[in-house]
Amino acid sequence: MAVKKEFSYKYESAWSDASELLLCLDTGTWRTKRPIIEQERCTYCCLCALYCPPQCMTILSDRLEPNLSFCKGCGICAKECPRKAITMVAEEQFSENNAKK
Repeated sequence: MAVKKEFSYKYESAWSDASELLLCLDTGTWRTKRPIIEQERCTYCCLCALYCPPQCMTILSDRLEPNLSFCKGCGICAKECPRKAITMVAEEQFSENNAKK
């Protein structure tokens, strides 16, 4: 007997031609680390955006910026950056630094 699964979206797969929205998963409050980009060190090679699993790196005209609504905090962007311009900062530490300002 075969079990047929009904998908919640028209397509649910690892491949997309980017013509339609696939599965949209907000991070919510469970991320423990976030990427911080040192713009002075960044050469805009976009390897971080290429390797980011949820594709949360936003490519702007003069810099890269992570979309923290979708960032899972995995750190792959920081590991792949050849200039080490991305560091992963604990959410608690980031919150404490903002509270002091």
